[in-house]
Amino acid sequence: MKRIVILILCMLMCVPALPADQSDKQKRVFGALATIIDGDTVPMFELMEVTIYGRREYPSARKQRKYDKLTRNVIKMYPISLEIKAILVETYLYLQTLPDDKARDEHLEKVEKGVWDQYFPIMKRCTLSQGKLLIKLIDRECNQTSYELIQAFIGGFKAKFYQTFAALFGASLKKEYDPENNEEDAMIEEIIWMIDNDML
Repeated sequence: MKRIVILILCMLMCVPALPADQSDKQKRVFGALATIIDGDTVPMFELMEVTIYGRREYPSARKQRKYDKLTRNVIKMYPISLEIKAILVETYLYLQTLPDDKARDEHLEKVEKGVWDQYFPIMKRCTLSQGKLLIKLIDRECNQTSYELIQAFIGGFKAKFYQTFAALFGASLKKEYDPENNEEDAMIEEIIWMIDNDML
């Protein structure tokens, strides 16, 4: 009996004091916020916000095909955008360690050639819509358009050259990713969320 009384006293000492601004209806019990409803103490827990997405289903077959195509394209191009982001981060960090502009320019030429050799065969097999999507995904991952990235790393002349080349195919390296105001970008964001959470 003595042990039980000591245990209860210890437990009561561990309960934090009630803040002065709390109402009579709320109190803390064993560290958790609780409220009193009809004489019963009911614990209250703050839950994290949960976002729920699911595969969209459209009544129109045409819209469904368009969404399914977008999903396939995102699944294909999203990993490439992550690889490009990793290359850019690694290149930027390595450039900081080089002593002068000449060494930086030489390294950037090697990186450009390496990226061209690695990704040109992949991009040759991509459709125009996949290429346009990749431009948006790069903006999403790097918070800069492809044009700005090329301009920052290898200069304005090459950025203009690549922009002109992209324009020949109806694309733009200056295209921005905007899920707040663009319905297609909002769908892309949902698809990426599902990919990241192993739902696709």
